[in-house]
Amino acid sequence: MNRPLPAVRLRVPTHEDAVAWHRVFADPEVMEFHGGRPAALSVYEELTARQRRHDAEHGFCLWTLLDESGEVIGFTGAQPWPRDWGPVGEIEIGWRLGRAHWGKGYATAAARETLGRVRAAGVPGVVAMVRPGNERSLAVVRRLGMEQAETYTHPTLNEPALCFRLNLTSDHGK
Repeated sequence: MNRPLPAVRLRVPTHEDAVAWHRVFADPEVMEFHGGRPAALSVYEELTARQRRHDAEHGFCLWTLLDESGEVIGFTGAQPWPRDWGPVGEIEIGWRLGRAHWGKGYATAAARETLGRVRAAGVPGVVAMVRPGNERSLAVVRRLGMEQAETYTHPTLNEPALCFRLNLTSDHGK
């Protein structure tokens, strides 16, 4: 990507952000690699509450992602891997944007901000789990300098889940 990345702002998600996330992600294309269909508002209410707890406990979470005008366009951040398969015990970074904001550099800008914040919180390394075919996320992990490490079998989809890693204690992760 040769153009400058857009300015982004990250904030700990508020209860009201659950409504914004529900609206921004109510698009089957956005949810293609996240269950295939939009989730209920209650899912986002629980998720934003959990992220506020993560921020209080760890100093990082999935933050609400705001564009230059202050509009909620998605989320980005880090959290302990939440499942009992895959990179258990690791810190996962991730992002999800509304479709209107794809292809503009927001995910890369937000992910870079996330890396700086988790590094400052003392996290030595992160993983990103990406499903094959999710070309947008694959492009972001490459831009971040992440390297493919393991491949896990997704237990319910019975397909590969690609695990990318980045060491944050070396100059490579900057």
